[in-house]
Amino acid sequence: MKKRLARLNEQLRRELSELIRTRVRDPRVGLVTITGVEVAADLGSARVYVRITGGRDEVLKGLEGLTAAGSFLRGELGRVLHVRRIPELRFQEDLSYEGAARIEQVLAEVLPDEKSRRDEDDLESQLKDSQVESRPEDDT
Repeated sequence: MKKRLARLNEQLRRELSELIRTRVRDPRVGLVTITGVEVAADLGSARVYVRITGGRDEVLKGLEGLTAAGSFLRGELGRVLHVRRIPELRFQEDLSYEGAARIEQVLAEVLPDEKSRRDEDDLESQLKDSQVESRPEDDT
């Protein structure tokens, strides 16, 4: 069952991306990227994670537009997909990228610069190599 849900999640993501790009005419819906879909086990509902470009106002307006277009999208999905029941679509802003960016920022502040550490390692290895080359070999 898990493989089926994973396939359905991916298929919904692809179809929704295409439908939003080509068929949704709501002016509130700007540039939208579907980052993921999670369908409930009973296929009754699906969380659709989206990234919307723009400021906070554009994001909120975009989510309103997508929610308003939800029944239209569900009907279009019913025509395209061959499943018994098309889940109810619930659009949510995907905040995982902001979380990842925050983690990167904290790590950059806490850990020393990786490039300088690699440069130091390269210098040490070059120094060791030059010391090995300068040693006279024992030919006895």
